[in-house]
Amino acid sequence: MVRFLAQRLWHLAWVLLAVSVLVFLLIHLSGDPVRLLTPLDATPEDVARVRRLYGLDRPIPLQYWDFVRRALRGDLGESFRYQRPALELVLQRLPATALLAVTTLAVTIAVGIPLGLWIGARAGSAADWGVSLATFLGISLPSFWLGVLLILLFADRLRVLPASGFDSWRHLVLPAATLSVYTTGLITRLVRADVRAVLRQDYIRTARAKGLAEPVVLRRHALRNALLSTVTVLGLQLGNLLGGSVVVEAVFAWPGVGWLMLQGIQTRDLPLVRAVVLVVGTAFVLINLIVDLLYLFIDPRIRYDHGR
Repeated sequence: MVRFLAQRLWHLAWVLLAVSVLVFLLIHLSGDPVRLLTPLDATPEDVARVRRLYGLDRPIPLQYWDFVRRALRGDLGESFRYQRPALELVLQRLPATALLAVTTLAVTIAVGIPLGLWIGARAGSAADWGVSLATFLGISLPSFWLGVLLILLFADRLRVLPASGFDSWRHLVLPAATLSVYTTGLITRLVRADVRAVLRQDYIRTARAKGLAEPVVLRRHALRNALLSTVTVLGLQLGNLLGGSVVVEAVFAWPGVGWLMLQGIQTRDLPLVRAVVLVVGTAFVLINLIVDLLYLFIDPRIRYDHGR
């Protein structure tokens, strides 16, 4: 167990290093940020002065080394736009994004897993066809389009929910519902496919031959063995929700990390974009580490392999 954790933490450090290099290079290749920090009629001397002020006149390897050295002390630079520490800005927005992501994941687990188990045990039935069609539509709908439709229906026509903001639980309903439609459809289809495959195994026939009730067979034997891939996808979806719900946060004016990153990209705010990517990347890697640890409890064979 300790060796397994040490290996995963070692891999985590290398992944974060690779992410930092990639983000640093991509941001510099996307264009000159100084052009957005200076007026259109700025003289070459003014442009050079701003470039020196932010240290952008030095070679890129030196800029990266300085960035890594300060990042190890928790300093990810100061936002060009907000004139405040970039890490502080990201951490201020992170709770809103985490609330949206956790709510979406909770709805996905509460609806997707039981629904997938239910139709997985009724393959080929009318219920299976109906739910499969609904989940297929849910996966296919673009999130921004669905979000606009929900705003027009519930905020504009029915006037029962707010269209945007972050003041109460009512503001959470529409963005969480928009994100949940895709993730719930995905998990439902995944659980259905895994349960169908598990139900063909010999040990399921043995369990039924022993006289176990069908709900017990499904819950204790089928669902448990179908959970490995589901847990993996849930972990990936949580990571995506923490960093990838940019469009939904923009549609609902949700003050989260995704919207902050979108503003940083539009203004080419290098420290802010780097801070968002590194914080989200760290969260993504830690979530994958937690998923790997969950494997040890779901499948005892994995625990045995790492314990030798």
